[in-house]
Amino acid sequence: MSPMTLSEELEWRGFVNQTTFDDTKTLDAEKLTFYHGFDASADSQTIGNLAAMMMDKVFMRHGYKAVLLAGGATSLIGDPGGKDKERNLQDEATVAANVKNAEKQLQKIFSGLDFTLVNNLDWYKDMNVLHFLRDVGKHFSMTPLVQRDYISKRMGTDGAGISYTEFSYTILQGYDFWHLYKEHGVKLQLAGSDQWGNSLSGVDLIRRAEGAEAHVITCSLIIDKTTGKKFGKSEAGAVWLDENKTSVYQFYQFWLNVADEGVEEYLKIYTEFNPQEVQSIMDKFTQDRSTRHAQKALAYAVTMLVHGKEKAENVRRVSEVVFGARDFKALSQEELELLASEIPVVQAQKEDNLAVLLKESGLSSSLSESKRFIESGGVYVNNQKSDRISEDMFHQGRALIRRGKNKIALIKK
Repeated sequence: MSPMTLSEELEWRGFVNQTTFDDTKTLDAEKLTFYHGFDASADSQTIGNLAAMMMDKVFMRHGYKAVLLAGGATSLIGDPGGKDKERNLQDEATVAANVKNAEKQLQKIFSGLDFTLVNNLDWYKDMNVLHFLRDVGKHFSMTPLVQRDYISKRMGTDGAGISYTEFSYTILQGYDFWHLYKEHGVKLQLAGSDQWGNSLSGVDLIRRAEGAEAHVITCSLIIDKTTGKKFGKSEAGAVWLDENKTSVYQFYQFWLNVADEGVEEYLKIYTEFNPQEVQSIMDKFTQDRSTRHAQKALAYAVTMLVHGKEKAENVRRVSEVVFGARDFKALSQEELELLASEIPVVQAQKEDNLAVLLKESGLSSSLSESKRFIESGGVYVNNQKSDRISEDMFHQGRALIRRGKNKIALIKK
């Protein structure tokens, strides 16, 4: 099979939502320079941002030049899109630290690819208000701005209102596009679907100020097919790219536990597998869904992209032990430490028996309940059904006990 064109790959991966192009096949002819802005209002990007990064990588693989923007200035204002009330403004030091974190994550995700990294604070910090109002503001008509969904909702009868600060956000983003058009030859903005209106501000500004044509493509918001809600939330909240906010183990487990209904879509969006590879994964998966082969392929690929091969290998081996597919005693010291950081660890006393350890680890509420679990055959030591724990079961001073399918703890002597 011949390689896909850019427009074909974008369609296959499901990336195109809204666009100013009449036909996306136009993208196959001229290799444009695009920019994509990333918010720095948090100290880490999320897997929602990662989906947008994966769209960027498709363009880059097809020869498009990339300018990636960390919003050091716009994050001081805060994007009002999707918000029903005014944001709390963050101080400059916090946003500056967030920008550095964003830049590190972008450099890691786009490692090996050629791109230009910019911070919009660099062109706003010395701009005075008169210059901005005369040279930028005069190109904007108020009518389309107040008709933007997120602005009109806030200004309506039941809205919470909107300050001039947040109202001006769309103008700032429009100016970013114009500035990058002049400085880097950017003619295309890539964005999430929630940025469609803000992106059009740049298209309009470039047309009015330069008499030139610029374009926008947005990617769809990813929806969890089982819940109908925004994809990328776990029980603990957002799934972050920073391992200090979402550990590598938690990150891997999130992908491992995605629903069958959405796994093929996530393979297309969050990995660089080609159609043949995705089809092969899905064929094997549909033969026996209980193996979760597609989820395992997804979890490993995304974890390797975000956290590197070594950590992906470690967490995969640990997960295989947790779910009984690998011998507990095959774990290295580093992998044992990884597991110990994620599950309850109980210090075993010399006289403790299995029933006591079940209770101490929180896997049962009482000794009598522990004994019932043991007698019913629902307790495992190192993934082997057991009614006792003994010295020979320990590996590097630890043993894994499990009740049922997923209640687990480490015993440390």
